[in-house]
Amino acid sequence: MTTAAADDWIVRLTAAHGPLMFHQSGGCCDGSAPMCFVAGEFRVGGQDVLLGHITGDTPVWTGAAQFEYWRHTQVTIDVVPGRGAGMSLEAPEGVRFIVRSRVFSDEEAALLEQAGEPLRGDV
Repeated sequence: MTTAAADDWIVRLTAAHGPLMFHQSGGCCDGSAPMCFVAGEFRVGGQDVLLGHITGDTPVWTGAAQFEYWRHTQVTIDVVPGRGAGMSLEAPEGVRFIVRSRVFSDEEAALLEQAGEPLRGDV
């Protein structure tokens, strides 16, 4: 999911750079924020997990360890004023993408369990 503000920035960055992708490693520093790349500029690893697609069919990936931590969490990408990660496309724009989250309801968790495991790796 995304906020309206994040949607606006994703559309703007897509217009400037072409198709995008997001990845969040779950590491420290820059890895603790969602990183926005031109599609294909970041190589997705075999254990990375596809969380889904957002604005403009933009894939959102996370590392396997981060996915296990977030497995029961609704992740929403938002954007706020501030200095972004140096490699993320929004960095020169004076904004940065962040993640907001909440625990899935029991009903949502049951639907996700029925859907099965998400895709992993370079698809």
